[in-house]
Amino acid sequence: MHPFKFTRQSSPAQDPHTDEGRDLVTVSTSSLVGLSAEAKTIHLKPARVLSRMAGNYLSTFKGRGMEFDESRPYQAGDDVRNLDWRVTARTGRAYTKQFREERERAVLVWTDLRPSMFFATQGAFKAVQAARAATLLAWSAMQHGDRLGGLFFSQQQHQELRPQRGKKGVMRFIQQLANHDAWQPDYADSEQLASSSTEAIARLRRVARPGSLVFLISDFYHLEPRFEDHLAQLARHNDLVMISLYDALEQNLPPDGRYRLFNGQETISIHSGDPKQRSQHQGRFHSHQQYLQRLSRLHRIHLINCRTDDDVVECLRSGLRLKRR
Repeated sequence: MHPFKFTRQSSPAQDPHTDEGRDLVTVSTSSLVGLSAEAKTIHLKPARVLSRMAGNYLSTFKGRGMEFDESRPYQAGDDVRNLDWRVTARTGRAYTKQFREERERAVLVWTDLRPSMFFATQGAFKAVQAARAATLLAWSAMQHGDRLGGLFFSQQQHQELRPQRGKKGVMRFIQQLANHDAWQPDYADSEQLASSSTEAIARLRRVARPGSLVFLISDFYHLEPRFEDHLAQLARHNDLVMISLYDALEQNLPPDGRYRLFNGQETISIHSGDPKQRSQHQGRFHSHQQYLQRLSRLHRIHLINCRTDDDVVECLRSGLRLKRR
């Protein structure tokens, strides 16, 4: 579970009513469009992932997807894994599936805008970091000639974008992301958190075609058991990258003292000097990290961690260290 109920906590470093402060708690179309130049340093071409991030395994982005073309009689040397069992059973002769390579790979970006993402004590809201990361990946996909699609979801609203190529697809992506209702200050409703991530990834499975490169951007709190079932099915036929966002306060309580957290309507106080409370707090965070690492190892998913005060561009650069073949 997430250690705090209250999520719309402004970063204390900036006044959210100033232009600079607003950039920490919300996004605009113009700010996301301005990330296009920085995206040129983020590479999504098929290559070997050489990262020491959590999960720590070697993987290969498959690149362009394969699309079913037709079935033909089996010939010596055909891969038995591609046998078309339905046609074989109907005709009594062995048939094998033929595939053709898709002209563009689909890059799908799944972005979490639930209330727990609207939190930060340092840097920008997790939702802002997520939007920036999603946009950087969108620009990079366009620059690599891939088709861009995705899904943005909150506890009440899901927006699906079918893969589309070119700048038009990126601008559609940015406009939908920047104008999502979740950015409205009074939108949060913590009573409906439980099922939204499971429904969102189930929708993503219907959009993703085999061979897609899929990015999941979230803090991955409030997940149901069924979420992992959908995740496993998605990972069987696609390349998955999970980008996990967290705040420094979620990792460790601040120095000994009493602190107040404000969500725009209510205030709570915490006492960080209690050793038992500090230990329990750290234990919750580490348990959550171990859970994400287990998912990444079990389903061969690449895991990238990024804090609310990290440079998102650098997170993606270092997390996707790609060595060309």
